[in-house]
Amino acid sequence: MYATKGYATHAADQPLKPFSFERRDPTPRDLQIEILFCGICHTDIHFVRNELGNTIYPIVPGHEIVGRVVKVGREVKKFKEGDLAAVGCLVDTCRTCPSCEENLEQFCEEKVLTYNSEDKHTGSVTYGGYSASIVVDQDFVLRISDKQDPASTAPLLCAGITTYSPLRHWKVTKEKRVGVVGLGGLGHMAVKIASALGAEVVLFTTSPGKEADAKRFGAHDVVLSRDEEAMKKHANSLDFIIDTVSANHDLNAYLNLLRRDGTLTLVGLPPEPAPVAAFPLIWARRSLAGSLIGGLKETQEMLDFCAERGITADIELITMDKVNEAYERMLKSDVKYRFVIDMATL
Repeated sequence: MYATKGYATHAADQPLKPFSFERRDPTPRDLQIEILFCGICHTDIHFVRNELGNTIYPIVPGHEIVGRVVKVGREVKKFKEGDLAAVGCLVDTCRTCPSCEENLEQFCEEKVLTYNSEDKHTGSVTYGGYSASIVVDQDFVLRISDKQDPASTAPLLCAGITTYSPLRHWKVTKEKRVGVVGLGGLGHMAVKIASALGAEVVLFTTSPGKEADAKRFGAHDVVLSRDEEAMKKHANSLDFIIDTVSANHDLNAYLNLLRRDGTLTLVGLPPEPAPVAAFPLIWARRSLAGSLIGGLKETQEMLDFCAERGITADIELITMDKVNEAYERMLKSDVKYRFVIDMATL
């Protein structure tokens, strides 16, 4: 074990503050990574404030990690010291269940999250990327291009794969008309990636001031979702909709925009269950679905796809001591479009 430092909270109603703890020494299959940048995800807030009801305290959040390899175990073949490397939401799984065998590790029932999971190595809990370093099995470490800015690449480890995976699963291509609901951390990545896949992208937002950004990211049209007439113009016109919003909102309004056999996929986590009418689903054989991040193979595919096309997140780089302020600003949608912590300021 070795000592390191990070930021943690010890209760749902307490701020994040400096925290010293221990990491395991690298096993033969492990990498030790010096963390350079870590993105802030809305899921971090859910866990820090125990909004999902399963937080284990103290908690060190962070699962959008980019760093540099500083030590490798003797069996490591995929990386060497000095390499840039990335870690997303998972650091282990059972590796033998049907989901793992199909490269869908995110659905493994024994998955180990980057933070707030049981740590079989220490007997404690996993601690995330709001820290100086991390030790991870090589199979759960990803490569990033040295041509990409590492800070703005960090959010791809969650926001990127969370939107890329459903767009690929539901076969979004240049023949498709795609709706994106919300232009936040997830939504702006969804617009960029859907556009890069060749789709015609329509953004739905409650914020009139986001039209210019949406079109800069690749949206062909921007619709104010509170404008009923503007919404009606898109009725029965979309093949696929990805809903990135984490606030309570009306799903039925978006189901009616789908063509026959269209799918509305949820990737945001609103705090309350949403009422869904049967008629819009039945009338046009529409589907309501959900999607959870992506497996390791697909995440690497996403990183390579983005590197080839120069896609990164639009970020605001902050110092570590501004993290609590960043949480409050996120809840007010006061960020364009993802906070990333410069871990050199820890």
